[in-house]
Amino acid sequence: MWNGFWRYRYLLWNLVSRDFKLKYRRSVLGVVWSVLNPLLMMVVITIVFSTLFKQNIPNFPIYYLSGSLIFAFNSESTTTALNSIISNASLIKKVYIPKYLFPLSNVLSGLVNLGFSLIAMFIVMLITDAPFHATLLLLPIPIFYTFLFSVGLGILLSAVTVFFRDIAHFYSVFILAWTYFTPIFYPVEILPDAVMKLMQINPMYHLVSYMRSIVLYGVFPSLKENLLCLCLGLLMLALGLFVFYKKQDKFVLYV
Repeated sequence: MWNGFWRYRYLLWNLVSRDFKLKYRRSVLGVVWSVLNPLLMMVVITIVFSTLFKQNIPNFPIYYLSGSLIFAFNSESTTTALNSIISNASLIKKVYIPKYLFPLSNVLSGLVNLGFSLIAMFIVMLITDAPFHATLLLLPIPIFYTFLFSVGLGILLSAVTVFFRDIAHFYSVFILAWTYFTPIFYPVEILPDAVMKLMQINPMYHLVSYMRSIVLYGVFPSLKENLLCLCLGLLMLALGLFVFYKKQDKFVLYV
């Protein structure tokens, strides 16, 4: 796998560049939307939910953004990766290319968008006079954990969707439910104990909490939390690669 990855690294770069350009094709503002979109969403969510939870969440805009950006990176990249094999069927049938490059390029494109979206968070931190903790230097760590998880999930979904096209429709509903099951715009303290126990099995809960610890609270998570997030990413990556390699030889028969 590594030899193939290194050999086709320039193709991967071109795939990421293509996905990024297609997203903003014929858009007047172009890449600026990567900054404006989280800002506008933050304004809407803050107006609605800060009134409800104003006693529970100090600096609500940063609380929301630090959680939503990491969640949006996962949901956006996996949603696009889901159809990556099907949408590149013509290329797959003509020449040999490591097929995992297609979902991987979608996740990398999401990573680029996340980089621009982080600019929006820093702008809001300046406007709201939020403290810039030294732990912000550790931002690559939760992003890396989420990247591993998203690559694994994206590769898994791309393989399964080839055989079950309804996954694409189901996943949009799943993402909506996952959004509400992750404490992005509400404080976790309002949840009853029974729900909190269920929350522990939500991978995005741990990744979002890690992100907030670094950005909002200036705290570096414990070794246990680091190992948990790393294991979540590695396990999903291993599962995704296992299913993908078991099924990839049959892709050409179904795309």
